[in-house]
Amino acid sequence: MLIRRPPDIPTREITDERLYRSRRDFLRSTAGAIAAGALSPALLAACGGRGAEAEAETVGLAGQDELTPFEDVTTYNNFYEFGTDKSDPARKGGSMRVRPWTVAIEGEVAKPGEYDVDELIRLFPPEEHVYRMRCVEAWSMVIPWFGFRLGDLLKHVEPTGQAKYVEFTTLLDPEQFPGQKRRILDWPYVEGLRLDEAMHPLTLLSVGLYGKTLLPQNGAPIRLVVPWKYGFKGIKSIVRIRLVRSQPRNTWQISAPNEYGFYANVNPEVDHPRWSQATERRIGEFRRRKTLPFNGYADQVASLYAGMDLRRNF
Repeated sequence: MLIRRPPDIPTREITDERLYRSRRDFLRSTAGAIAAGALSPALLAACGGRGAEAEAETVGLAGQDELTPFEDVTTYNNFYEFGTDKSDPARKGGSMRVRPWTVAIEGEVAKPGEYDVDELIRLFPPEEHVYRMRCVEAWSMVIPWFGFRLGDLLKHVEPTGQAKYVEFTTLLDPEQFPGQKRRILDWPYVEGLRLDEAMHPLTLLSVGLYGKTLLPQNGAPIRLVVPWKYGFKGIKSIVRIRLVRSQPRNTWQISAPNEYGFYANVNPEVDHPRWSQATERRIGEFRRRKTLPFNGYADQVASLYAGMDLRRNF
């Protein structure tokens, strides 16, 4: 399968983000991507199986927010495996091989195994999910992800009664990820969720955005998306999902425990030690806007944390 790097994608093949404001426009743009060969064979089958004219529900709660332009979404990224500059992932992503790719499901499950990413796409046909995304650095985007609910995969592998948390691991390969040649972080990158967070219907495993297969800089070929948490929870290029009994220690929590906790819920009342979280700057805008509790998804997820001190559990 051809995974195109950003310089190789003609402008005419980049779907205008305005087309994603309605269900029909999304489906038409998906059909156009199929014609252009921009999606993987498994994604083609997943789209084609529903029919390009099908009335599919858009999943997400971004409301009337303007979508962040494709160019910004694919050139302004945090992905330290490629480097610490926001432009490094797009510039250096050509070193990455995203097929073949397998994800191991391990730990406290009745049906452990190793799944090819295209097999996962066939098992769990992706849908569009339009989510606000908030970085801990106080900038944000609105992105039309293409993926499936993590909870559907977890139900498939049948967690045991001992499973309390889900641990995710990124590929460790310094030849593909030049940033891993430096000890910026404790490689490989590890993240974790509580099981009920992982099972929540907003929690997504994404395989694409804007109707196209994920590019390396966005976490190809499969990444986590948890829209009510800061972006560092969205681990990229996943090779292992392990269900465990005890809370895993995530990479940034290990690196700077006074700055990054396990939960990472968007909370405007809990500042980062070096900057305020009360406001944010949406990429493409000059004005700052107030940060919403749980990134605007409080009605859907606040009940997960009833009775918890969210200042201590940051």
